[in-house]
Amino acid sequence: MFLVQDFLFYDPADQRTCLICGDRATGLHYGIISCEGCKGFFKRSICNKRVYRCSRDKNCEMSRKQRNRCQYCRLLKCLQMGMNRKAIREDGMPGGRNKSIGPVQITEEEIERIMSGQEFKEDAPEHTWGNNGDSDHSSPSNGASEGNQPSPASTLSSNRSVEMNGYTAALRDQYINTSMSTHYQLLPHLFSYAAQSGLLAPQPRSLYPQSHPLVVQLVAAEDLAPLTTPMLIEDGYKVTQVELFALLCRLADELLFRQISWIKKLPFFCELSIEDYTCLLSSTWQELILLSCLTIYSAQIFGDLADVTAKYTPSDDELQGFSEDGMEVMERLIYLFRKFHQLKISNEEYACMKAINFLNQDIRGLSNISQLEQLNKRYWYVCQDYTEYKYPHQPKRFPEIMMCLPEIRCIAGKLVNVPLEQLPLLFKAVLHSCKSSLTSYRTGLSPCITTSGGN
Repeated sequence: MFLVQDFLFYDPADQRTCLICGDRATGLHYGIISCEGCKGFFKRSICNKRVYRCSRDKNCEMSRKQRNRCQYCRLLKCLQMGMNRKAIREDGMPGGRNKSIGPVQITEEEIERIMSGQEFKEDAPEHTWGNNGDSDHSSPSNGASEGNQPSPASTLSSNRSVEMNGYTAALRDQYINTSMSTHYQLLPHLFSYAAQSGLLAPQPRSLYPQSHPLVVQLVAAEDLAPLTTPMLIEDGYKVTQVELFALLCRLADELLFRQISWIKKLPFFCELSIEDYTCLLSSTWQELILLSCLTIYSAQIFGDLADVTAKYTPSDDELQGFSEDGMEVMERLIYLFRKFHQLKISNEEYACMKAINFLNQDIRGLSNISQLEQLNKRYWYVCQDYTEYKYPHQPKRFPEIMMCLPEIRCIAGKLVNVPLEQLPLLFKAVLHSCKSSLTSYRTGLSPCITTSGGN
């Protein structure tokens, strides 16, 4: 029987695969689970300020056999999966600074600066053709190229003639029935990293003895009861912008109160100071609320609340003044909803995701960072163990779940830039678009939640 402290550092590498190429992982390297090859490639690329180019469509396959064919796409995927370049020692010696246990959040703009060499332009060499000293024997056609930049993420059309109030078929097609928008040209890498990797289907195995009690404790800390804020409106009643905004505030208050109660029930509550808990909550409460709305409370949010927002009719001025920030948040929320709906996150996975997101040791002002790292690592492994045990025939499930967390952080960060008066219209647009995909799924249970009794 392992002790809990043994489990914190238990590293069953043979049970995990590299998030970059699908090869056998050797542990956590620069924040993510990866193999020695991708670890070394990432370190060389960052330390030597490499600038690569892709001779194809910047969407090359990443597998153990294919990873050497395109250095550009390999480095791009390292960054997209959350490898932390700041965890590399400045002197280039072995042993990273290990500032992050899980993947770090990085914006598309930051990725573009790194891939184009803008971040290194003061010291970057003029040309580095060939394999640049890599032991991977990469093709020379994928060497450096000055001025090569990933296509910047496009923004949604600013055409304000879209009839958002009526939600015409054109609007539904734009957000539901079409392929992924160019805003998400990078996300397919995140959600299909192991496609065609050649890995054998994993065999069913037992849950590690340390995982079960920790998962049970996390689920027990959750308030899974329905929200108590009234969301019933009489037929024929027209909801005003002020009334809908007030309702959203009441929901936010209740959800925030539940997060505060949740903290006090956490199995590791006594391991951190009140000051650190206050700092963590003040920095992550929006992310925690978003995560809960997309999972355990989604039946009410995309059901009852959507019925309320349907009775709100925005004015022409509200439609004309809807900002680009609001449009981007709307698109990201719709995409993330679809991803959660596809995954059907279980209560156990949700509880682990929430703990991992909350235990963010990169937040400024924390005093016990080392303890946070240990706790983050503990539940990272617990979530992986549970997911691989419960869904043995879904080898991509764990990384797909984990890569939803940076997206939630990104949305929460962008949401603060949306003017308060635009929130009613934002929620109306998001809930209407998402609800249309749930019409055949209204059984009284959350479409994103499954019980722990089956796969």
